[in-house]
Amino acid sequence: MKGGVSRLNSHFTSLPIDDFYVRRLRELNIESPSAIQAEAIPVAMEGKDVVAQSQTGSGKTLAYSLPLLHKIDKTAKDIQGVVLVPTRELGMQIVQTLEQLTEGTGIRVQSLIGGAAISRQIDRLKLRPHLVVGTPGRIMELLKIRKLSFHHVRTVVVDEVDQVFELGSMQEVEAILKSMMRDRQVLFFSATMPQPVQAVIDRWMRDPVYVQVNPEHRTSQTLEHLFFVCDERDKIDTLRRIVRLYNPPAAIVFVNETDDVAEVVNKLQYAGLSIESLYGEAGKQERAKVMQQFRAGKFQLLLATDIAARGLDIPHVTQVINLDPPIDADHYVHRVGRTGRMGKRGTAISIITPKERFIINKFSKTLGIDIQERELSYGKAVEPGQERKWDEQRRARVEPARRSSPGTAEPKPADKPAPPKLEAAKARISAEPARPVKSSAPAEASNGAAPVKQPSAAAPANKRKNDRVRTKERKNKGAPRWLKEKQQNKPTT
Repeated sequence: MKGGVSRLNSHFTSLPIDDFYVRRLRELNIESPSAIQAEAIPVAMEGKDVVAQSQTGSGKTLAYSLPLLHKIDKTAKDIQGVVLVPTRELGMQIVQTLEQLTEGTGIRVQSLIGGAAISRQIDRLKLRPHLVVGTPGRIMELLKIRKLSFHHVRTVVVDEVDQVFELGSMQEVEAILKSMMRDRQVLFFSATMPQPVQAVIDRWMRDPVYVQVNPEHRTSQTLEHLFFVCDERDKIDTLRRIVRLYNPPAAIVFVNETDDVAEVVNKLQYAGLSIESLYGEAGKQERAKVMQQFRAGKFQLLLATDIAARGLDIPHVTQVINLDPPIDADHYVHRVGRTGRMGKRGTAISIITPKERFIINKFSKTLGIDIQERELSYGKAVEPGQERKWDEQRRARVEPARRSSPGTAEPKPADKPAPPKLEAAKARISAEPARPVKSSAPAEASNGAAPVKQPSAAAPANKRKNDRVRTKERKNKGAPRWLKEKQQNKPTT
């Protein structure tokens, strides 16, 4: 069944759900169902197996949570519903949603997430929860030591089913399905359904109903997709400039490798940006603390690997930035789905090198979306070549004015006015009286003026003789008296 939206503008009262949950949704400011909720809830309420696919941020959690809750017998003391998730962050978010819906009903929900203390989870199982939300690995661990029983489970949901199987949990999921009753209901939900999932559907579902909402639009239509090109060494600085430009209240920055997390965090913190990290190798308490602070707006940027791309719903995230391009189109869908959720606007930005341009082209073609290139110029994100166009337009406006007013043209370097000090010096020199110029010719006596005396030819010879006498006297200055007398009595030639 491909996503009709006939119920989209209706209210939850038109769906086959209890009035209690309608009131509770209204208290949570949720009035009308989304397309996936309007299409999937009635089918799931009938007890049919469902394969539901819709865009990220379209409300899939409520689409399976409401039918799941209607199947719970709160007077029983057995586990009746299971939700399998790929990550602890998504699991805790689903637990929070279920607890909000079941407040005051007596329905008990427990998380069984890997990384937490298993002894504490075993103690809580003694409270007889009706619903469990967990990762396949931890649930299988508890089943093996017989601390968990699924013999009374009526409904099992696999959220982000493609990611659950991609993380190597397919065998664990199938083992979990074997531990349940044969007539249990199976619900698969995800934004993407790659071909390997179909084999599991054929093996474990009975006549499933396919619910696809806008399958031709795999990303939200409220998203703006952009990319910036730079050298690899300039990616961090480009990210810094983008954050300064958009100044988002909250944004998620994605990298591919865990090894890059610490380096990026340190460089951006050094640049004055508010950023923390979330990755798979971090401890459970550390990850929970980071997510809690990010939701509370304690810092601006969350640097994450793809572990944060699945199912997280943080309403104030306005930008998703790919510092590393995703490995495929499906990962791009899940990453950018962290913003632009439930009809809100958002921006998906990718920072790539020239060699990675083909990746963006492939995503654009595969997903049928327009990913536009932008450049950073003077604190703005502009189209490529826009700065050059501005310069050409500016010259086009100035040139006609120069031609029409030749006198106002810019002076050439030779025509430029001299500095003020130089002008003052020139004026002072021009004001002084002209000095007489000496002539080499004999001056004729006229007007009673004395003639200018010319040097005689014997003058150089007399000058040389006088120089010799002075030199001789200087040498004899400290000589004894008898030597001086001898020199004086010496006949001259």
